[in-house]
Amino acid sequence: MRNKKPKRITPQNYLKYYYDIPYEGKTSAGKPLRKLKDVTCPYRGIKIIPSTTIKKFEKGLAECHTAVECVDLLYGYRGNMLPVEKDIYAIFGDFVHLNPEDNLQNCLMMIKTNCLTRLKLEEMEVLDDVDRLTRKLSAQTALNIRAKTTKCRQIILSNSEQDTFKRKIFLNSLEEIIPKENEKEIFKDIKNKALFLPTSESSKNAFVVKYSKRTQTEIVRRLFIASTGSIEHVTPASNGGKNTIGNFLLTSASGNRYRENMPLPYYIKRYPKIPQYMQKYIDDVIREIHEGNMTGNETYPYKIKNKLYEESEGRILISLSAYKYSEEEAAQAVEEYEYRWDYR
Repeated sequence: MRNKKPKRITPQNYLKYYYDIPYEGKTSAGKPLRKLKDVTCPYRGIKIIPSTTIKKFEKGLAECHTAVECVDLLYGYRGNMLPVEKDIYAIFGDFVHLNPEDNLQNCLMMIKTNCLTRLKLEEMEVLDDVDRLTRKLSAQTALNIRAKTTKCRQIILSNSEQDTFKRKIFLNSLEEIIPKENEKEIFKDIKNKALFLPTSESSKNAFVVKYSKRTQTEIVRRLFIASTGSIEHVTPASNGGKNTIGNFLLTSASGNRYRENMPLPYYIKRYPKIPQYMQKYIDDVIREIHEGNMTGNETYPYKIKNKLYEESEGRILISLSAYKYSEEEAAQAVEEYEYRWDYR
């Protein structure tokens, strides 16, 4: 593993150490969201695994040695799993029937070759989409981009020990290209299309290829972490998004990681049900507020509604009809809460 295991596992450091994703940066503004339970992921529609289960899971994982013990541990979280993780869990379920005392890494190694072939095809399809978009650019800019995609294809088709090209390197290489002023919008579309290159969050084949090199413990932890809670910036920090609760969502770690800096309208194209999931998410948050679990943040539904509408370019319009507070009443509740704290 790239990072050493922290001495003490907490919700704040769990994702940082084990999934290479910031939890909520240097701000504590997302803390009220992190405490919520039974909340729908606004990106993927599954119920987020609450942070309170992390220590219990890690304790159980430390006691697992065989494949069947690991599958039994994950059984209680299967209802929270995302599609890729469900597919991998199903593969493991079949594997342990015949090999209960074996290791899950061996299971992935057995199917790696076929998955690698399919992964290469998935990558080629995205590169084909990128190349098609270059037809709208000037000849020189198009040629520069196609030089990048051609290099990727060469790596994909080679029989070297390198399984596939590095997605991040390709994305970074596109930043080296400077399009003409009238090409910037098309070039932006190209970069966003490139973000759809398969990852272990979006492709079962990519998961198998990547995690066939990891230990059984890492594999099991990864299946669990994907559905744990993560604080997500609606407007990415790299685009000027603020570290305030009005710019935060509680999402699954996988949904957060896969979006990266992808504009929300593009992410909705990838997952068209996001507007529906957002409504379920806000209804769950409203329930939590009504139960007294977000005292002092009663204005959050109004803030996040406006932020989502703006960032999605009107594609997400959530209803607050179930909310008992009007916008004025919510502001008053926050003001009263802050007043009480000031005089404690």
